[in-house]
Amino acid sequence: MKKKKEQFSNIYLQAVTTVAGYSLYTPSVDDDSVDWGVAAKGGGIGPISAPRLELQLKSTSRDIQDNHFIRYPLNLKNYDDLRMDNFAIPRILVVVLIPEIPEDWLTQSETELCIRNCGYWTSLRGKPKTQNTNAVTVAIPRTNQFTVLALQSIMEGISQGVQP
Repeated sequence: MKKKKEQFSNIYLQAVTTVAGYSLYTPSVDDDSVDWGVAAKGGGIGPISAPRLELQLKSTSRDIQDNHFIRYPLNLKNYDDLRMDNFAIPRILVVVLIPEIPEDWLTQSETELCIRNCGYWTSLRGKPKTQNTNAVTVAIPRTNQFTVLALQSIMEGISQGVQP
C-alpha cells in the first residue's frame, strides 16, 4: 500500500506541475531529502532566470489534520536536511493527504478526472535544531495548499530572489 500511495502522490505533483507550466526532474539518488525538482524555462519575470525548486514529497491517509493545520510526523533526517538555509535551490516539503480506501482516491467520468484529497506545502528553511531523536511533527497551515496558483507564486518568488 505504501508504494501505491507514493505513486499516487507523484501523480498529484505531476498534475499540478504540468498545469502550472513547469517541468519535473528527479535526482538519481535521494541523499539530501529531495524527491523531485521543479524547473521553469528560460527568462522569468524577475532577475533570476529559469528558477528551480526542490521538494520532499510525502503522502499519508492518516487523520493528521485539525481545523488549522496538517500535523505530519517527519523523519528527523528529512527535517534536518530541509531546515538548512544555504541551498542554491530552495527546498520545500509537500504532504499529500490520500483517502484510506484506494477506490476513493479518484473519480472519473467522460468530462472529468477528480483526484482526491489535497497536498499541502511548507518550507522548513531556518527551523531550529531539535532534541528529538526519530521524528519531528511539522505543522503545515491548511491555507498552504499545494495548488497550481501556489506553485506559480512560489516559482515567481524564487525568480525575484525570494526563498519560500
